[in-house]
Amino acid sequence: MRAICLTLALLTAAAVVTGTAAAEPDEPRVLVFSKTAGYRHESIPDGVDAVRRLGAEHGFAVESTEDSKVFHDGNLARFDAVVWLSTTGDVLDDAQQRAFERYVRGGGGYLGVHAAADTEYDWPFYGRLVGAYFASHPEIQPATVRVEGARHDSTAHLPRRWERTDEWYNFRTNPRESSHVLLSLDESSYQPGDGAMGDHPIAWCHRVGDGRAFYTGGGHTAQSFADPDFRRHLLGGIRTAIGESAC
Repeated sequence: MRAICLTLALLTAAAVVTGTAAAEPDEPRVLVFSKTAGYRHESIPDGVDAVRRLGAEHGFAVESTEDSKVFHDGNLARFDAVVWLSTTGDVLDDAQQRAFERYVRGGGGYLGVHAAADTEYDWPFYGRLVGAYFASHPEIQPATVRVEGARHDSTAHLPRRWERTDEWYNFRTNPRESSHVLLSLDESSYQPGDGAMGDHPIAWCHRVGDGRAFYTGGGHTAQSFADPDFRRHLLGGIRTAIGESAC
């Protein structure tokens, strides 16, 4: 009976994910989660498509969902990493939160993109996982991004000063003390608004238990996911989250 119940649970999980790719036996699996309970970014479909394409090109299987019911132990165990793609608000219930915390602490990977920092403000574990919560943002504008982790898989391809346009988040706290900062913003190159941070990290990674966490503040615009440099940055983040690249 237990075997039958487990089989039914796995079939139910498979039914609420889309675009399941046939994975090779040793191929990593990535789940893209893009549920929103607040502002919804129009670029989410572009982000999902970008991750799918990266998976097809670089050898990892990708599934996507906006159904939080997949956050249970049996289903999460199928994935090497979960990408939180511009999620907003409270997207998991208490049991789902506990399952995801067990997953990460037990060796799973997390990749937060853009509004993943505008998510689950009342869940302390998630706050530590994402590294810093969203505070505010100015209008979309070009800025200079400083590459700090020049040898990291997500940044090694970039010039030391990367010029790009996006919606640049200001954060409630500075993640530098608890994370390996990979990219930071030169605030003299744009107008950060009232939330200027001075020292302004915008991408970082760190360990959580036996798990791995990576966050990038880019990705507000659809154009971000069409930019080869940003897509390569995202690929490095995925490789970090699944454990193929070191933080």
